[in-house]
Amino acid sequence: MHMKDGNSQTGEVARTLVGFLEVAITMIVFLKGFYPSAAFERRRYMNVVVQRARHPELRDYIHSAASGLLPFIQKGLVERVAVIFFSNDNVPVERFIFKLTINLSSAASVEENQLEFALRSFLIKLSVAKPLVKPLPPNCRWEVTAYLRSLPEVGSSKEGELWIPTDTKQWMKPPVITPVKSLNSEPLCLQLYLEHPSLSETQPCQAL
Repeated sequence: MHMKDGNSQTGEVARTLVGFLEVAITMIVFLKGFYPSAAFERRRYMNVVVQRARHPELRDYIHSAASGLLPFIQKGLVERVAVIFFSNDNVPVERFIFKLTINLSSAASVEENQLEFALRSFLIKLSVAKPLVKPLPPNCRWEVTAYLRSLPEVGSSKEGELWIPTDTKQWMKPPVITPVKSLNSEPLCLQLYLEHPSLSETQPCQAL
């Protein structure tokens, strides 16, 4: 037997997290009913029944979005990953937020099966999260957005060129937050929660 070096183990933690995010994003899109259920097929991942997109373009988009995060996760730059659903006037109506922190110094000591066991609970929770979500408005759309702790230098990597700055509209008031699942351990702290606009923000203004 040989002991893996720290950089190798950190890379494995990051790759495991990226694989998890790809599956979780797919489950969220399935959960929202954005596409017909026939657009997905059941698969088993981390010993949990999950959904996989059948359509190549949808599957490739989700895969590219998740795998494109890998170099930034390895450097500890990713603070949040959001799956955002928008109304037809480009205003967010619902956000699924994955807030994460990786302790790179302790990643070398974690066993992969321990990490998978912890992440599995998030997938199980997502599979029964239907009562927490809101109905989608007509003509809506969705996207994956990453929030970084600091921006990579322009031209410093090919991976950075895959992402573009977001022009997403922001809510004027603090959102209503619904916790879904959290993990607080080494080397990964992860929170999954929903954000919805406050009631006062979604109600039309009344004339005086």
